[in-house]
Amino acid sequence: MRRTPLALLTVALALLLALSLLAGVVLGAAGIGVGDSLRLLWAGLTGGTVSARDAADYTIVWEIRLPRVVLGAVAGAGLASVGVAVQAMVRNALADPFVLGISSGAAVGANAVILMGAFASLGVWALSVSAFGSALAATALVYAVARTPRGLTPLRLILTGTALAYGFEAITTVMVFSAARGEAARSAMMWLLGSLGGATWAQVPIAAVTVAAGWAWLRRRAGALNAIAMGDETAAALGVRPERLRRELFVVTAAVTGTLVAVSGAIGFVGLMVPHLVRMAVGADHRRVLVLAPLAGAVLLVWADVLSRLLLAPAELPVGVITAVVGVPAFLLLMRRGGHAFGGRW
Repeated sequence: MRRTPLALLTVALALLLALSLLAGVVLGAAGIGVGDSLRLLWAGLTGGTVSARDAADYTIVWEIRLPRVVLGAVAGAGLASVGVAVQAMVRNALADPFVLGISSGAAVGANAVILMGAFASLGVWALSVSAFGSALAATALVYAVARTPRGLTPLRLILTGTALAYGFEAITTVMVFSAARGEAARSAMMWLLGSLGGATWAQVPIAAVTVAAGWAWLRRRAGALNAIAMGDETAAALGVRPERLRRELFVVTAAVTGTLVAVSGAIGFVGLMVPHLVRMAVGADHRRVLVLAPLAGAVLLVWADVLSRLLLAPAELPVGVITAVVGVPAFLLLMRRGGHAFGGRW
C-alpha cells in the first residue's frame, strides 16, 4: 500500500480535529443556532459580555458542550495512544487499553458510588475518585498475579487481565441487579458503556495532563516499542530490556486508562481500531504511528459523542454504543483490505 506523507496527514488530521471541535460545540438538541453558538463561544474565549437573554444559551455552549467536546478529544487521543502501546506490549493485534482488566476494575468503584452512594462525602468527585482508586487496585492485582520470577510476559498479562476482568464484571452485574432504584441502574449502564454527559471543566486539566505526559513518554520510547513488537529476543539484541520496558509500559498505560475511565466511563473500540487504521496509512513504525493515532482517536470520539447526542435527541445514547456501531464494520472492512500488525499482515 502506498504511504501518505506523515506531515500531510498530520496537518489534515489537525485541521479536521479543529473543525470537529467546532461542530461538537454548535451541534446539539438545545436548538441554538450555529451563528449564536459561535458568537457565544467567541464571547467565552475573549471574555466578552453576554446579555441576560443569552445567559442560558451561553451556559449550554460554554459550560456543557465545550468541556464535553474537549474532554472527548482528550479521551480519544489518550485511548488511541494507549492502544498503540498495549498492542506492542503484549504483541497482540486484538489488544486494547481495557485488555488488562483496568476498566472492569474501575467499574466496580464507579457502581459503588452510583448504586450504593459510597464516598458521598466527596461530593461531585466521588465517582471519579472511586473509579480511579478501584482502577489502581485492579492494576496492582493484575500485576501481582501476572508477575513471575522471569518478569511480565505478554501471554500472562493477557490471560490474567481477561480472567480478572470477568471477575470484576460479575461483581458489577450483581451490584446492578441488586440496585433498589431503576434510574440508578440505568445510570450505571450508561457509565459502563461510556458517556461524556457528566464532563466538567474541572475534569479536563487532570485528563489532559495525564494523557499528555503518557503520550510524551510513549513518543520518547517509540524506538523501543518497535523493538519489543518484534519479540523479546530481537529487542534484547537491539539493547532494549524487554522486562523493564514492559513493566514501565504497564504503569503508564494503567495510569492513563484509569484516569480516562474515571472521567468518561469505559469507552471501547477506540484503542483497538485507531492504531490499525493509522498503521495502514503510515506503516508500523511507532515513531510515526504515535504522531497520528492521538489525532485520529480524538476526531473519532468527538464525532461519536456528537452522534450520541443527536440520534435520539433529547435522549442520549452511551458513546460506547456509537464507537462500536461505527467501529465494527469499519474494522471488518480494514481486515478485508489487509493491514499491518507488528511486521506481519492480518
